Amino acid sequence: MSDSAPVTDVQTVSAPERHPVVDFLRRFVRHRLAMVGVTIVLALIVVGTFGRALAPYDPLGMDFGALFAPPSWSHPFGTDEFGRDIFSRVLYGARVSLQVAFIAVGISGSVGVLLGLLAGFLGGWIDELVMRFMDVLFAFPAVLLAITIMAILGRGVGNAMVAIAIVYVPIFARVTRGAVISVRGREYVTAARALGKRPFGIMLRHVLPNAAGPIIVQTSLSLAFAILAEAALSFFGLGTQPPDPSWGRMLSEGRGFLRQAPWMGIFPGLAIMVSVMGFNFLGDGLRDLLDPRSSRS
Repeated sequence: MSDSAPVTDVQTVSAPERHPVVDFLRRFVRHRLAMVGVTIVLALIVVGTFGRALAPYDPLGMDFGALFAPPSWSHPFGTDEFGRDIFSRVLYGARVSLQVAFIAVGISGSVGVLLGLLAGFLGGWIDELVMRFMDVLFAFPAVLLAITIMAILGRGVGNAMVAIAIVYVPIFARVTRGAVISVRGREYVTAARALGKRPFGIMLRHVLPNAAGPIIVQTSLSLAFAILAEAALSFFGLGTQPPDPSWGRMLSEGRGFLRQAPWMGIFPGLAIMVSVMGFNFLGDGLRDLLDPRSSRS
């Protein structure tokens, strides 16, 4: 009789796999750049949504007893040449800048993604026609093209949205086309074709979801550039019209008082800078997290 203990088979139990969405959120929370970006963006959305309620003063209200008042407890960002509270105007201006950016990028993204999807998946003369037209738009600098479109359409926030949307259509089209070309030869696309599914259904159900990563990243980056574009158009007097405040318009109004009241330009400029940084940080973080070749998390 042997004194040795009986040998039992030990089975290795593997840990359950996490859902892809849960895994992405876990990595997103651990990514510092993405978290800084999403914090800034969420704060901007809150300010843009409730800016009028958060503002301590009427952004259009004038106080001729407090002209060019420097930053203080009563006016944290000072006042302008009409005694208007700059802090309140910066908060209210966030609504205008974000509204123009989101609507313009929404339009350009919808049109650009559709054109890039058709060009990348169908190829042939459709690809040639779409991309040559995009090349024509790309030949002009973005701000110059937007100003040209505004000269045709006229001044105003609505026309600024249209101009910025047209400018960014080629960017979304190129990014989408490149992403679609990289996935259109995959096995699941070939299998869907073999089953006789319609091309448009294949594009929507199989190609677009798997090409969404670069599009999502480009959306975040385009929002940053759209804020800059709106500020530039308003700075030149083509976007937001007085007395409504926007960050670009406030910069334009403050440039004539740089020595007398530098805070009139400093705080709107800081608002633009922080907003652009927030969307860029978010875009860079999403690029790292959605790129399977990247080891950063």
